[in-house]
Amino acid sequence: MKHRLLYVVLFVLLSGGFHSLKAQQVTVKASIDSTHILIGDQLKLLLEIEKPKNLQVQFPQVPDTFSSKIEVVDRSKIDTIKLENKDREKLTQSLYITSFDSGQHQIPPFYFRMKNGQVLDSAATRELMFQVHGMKIDTTKGPVDIKTVYAAPVTLKEVMPYILAVILLAAIVFFIFYYIKWKKKNQPLFARPEKPAEPAHVIALRELDRIRAQKLWQQEKLKQYYSEVSDTIRTYIQNRFEIQAMEQTSSETIGIFKQQKDLVDAKTLDQLQHILSLADLVKFAKYTPLPDDNNLTLMNAYFFVNQTKKEVVKAPEKQEVQAEEESGDEIEVAK
Repeated sequence: MKHRLLYVVLFVLLSGGFHSLKAQQVTVKASIDSTHILIGDQLKLLLEIEKPKNLQVQFPQVPDTFSSKIEVVDRSKIDTIKLENKDREKLTQSLYITSFDSGQHQIPPFYFRMKNGQVLDSAATRELMFQVHGMKIDTTKGPVDIKTVYAAPVTLKEVMPYILAVILLAAIVFFIFYYIKWKKKNQPLFARPEKPAEPAHVIALRELDRIRAQKLWQQEKLKQYYSEVSDTIRTYIQNRFEIQAMEQTSSETIGIFKQQKDLVDAKTLDQLQHILSLADLVKFAKYTPLPDDNNLTLMNAYFFVNQTKKEVVKAPEKQEVQAEEESGDEIEVAK
């Protein structure tokens, strides 16, 4: 009699505990993001439970395989989500599953174990179904990949030969055009840069020094002596005054100087006329001048060049200009 009474009391207590646990509204759910996949693709399986905060819950212990046809690839940690009702919370966990067998597959229910004080209980999710589709094989083309091949990024090492080829081709084209242009102008392919021209008087004085050193008239080479002296003076006139003296007669050259009186003074013109006239007599009339005339002709040539030379005025250096300015300031202060 006593044992029967004890059983009744325990039954009442347990019944009240289960009723209290269910009254707390525990909701469990399992869902997948798709019901159709290709063979080898992955599905996301989401496990959720909404419960009171004070209720202890143990998530389902999911193995690596549900069956020989469903595998668990990865799983996330259990996340806690806050709800508007501060006394309740929501826990979630994501599982990533796959299958390599075509056909329809079943995911069994998941059981959440709960403990409220001394009372134990569990809640199960519903079963899930999904379909795995195989790839259609065209036997006429042979086996094909499940997914298309992704193009790998191009590296600099791979494109460098093409870049060098383009540069080489451009260089060849440039050389061909340059060669054609050079051929038309009839100029050397690789010409040295021309040196800056020397002043006319520098060239003339150097030639006169050479003639004096040769001592041609002392060797009775009068025609060569007067020819070289007159040619030197004519070349100087052409470079200095831009008068085509090498192509003109002596009288024509003298006539230009007489017309343009501002070029040389009368004394200098007389010396030029003496040089050219005497040279014409020696070269064309076989005239034999006196030794004094030979020496005077060379001296007149030196005089003509030095009297008519055009000096190049160099710009004053920066330090000299500053020194002049400072000296000018000192003079103004002294005043």
